[in-house]
Amino acid sequence: MRLNVNGKDLDLGNIDETTPLLWVLRDQLNLVGTKYGCGVAQCGACTVHLNGAPTRSCVLPVSAVAGQKVTTIEGLAAGGKLTAVQAAWVEHDVAQCGYCQAGQIMSATALLNRNPKPTDADIDAAMSGNICRCGTYQRIRKAIHAAAGNTHE
Repeated sequence: MRLNVNGKDLDLGNIDETTPLLWVLRDQLNLVGTKYGCGVAQCGACTVHLNGAPTRSCVLPVSAVAGQKVTTIEGLAAGGKLTAVQAAWVEHDVAQCGYCQAGQIMSATALLNRNPKPTDADIDAAMSGNICRCGTYQRIRKAIHAAAGNTHE
């Protein structure tokens, strides 16, 4: 099976095609930024981009992504330079424990790619599938506005 992950075409050889993408990323490709949270696509910790759209990798069979473009948190920063979303996350001290943050950043990035000037309602709707146990939702919203260059909070 062949996959395109973070811009690289990869041959996974003989792999169980029912294996969730999350475990292929973590266990086969050593891309451990994508986290296991709930295993039932409800928390968002496992969010990756599939052809640019935020997708839960914990329930997605790897066979479903053959021939498509998968981007993980490791694939966002070109040449080690933080994206606007990642830089805003740091600037606004979003992370507390940090466990959910890769999924949060992936969802926020997808939001800004399709809606460069989101309102609070747009942000809340786009981020509603990502759970932060530490409750940093206000900082997440503020960071997304900052990454978008929005001046209102």
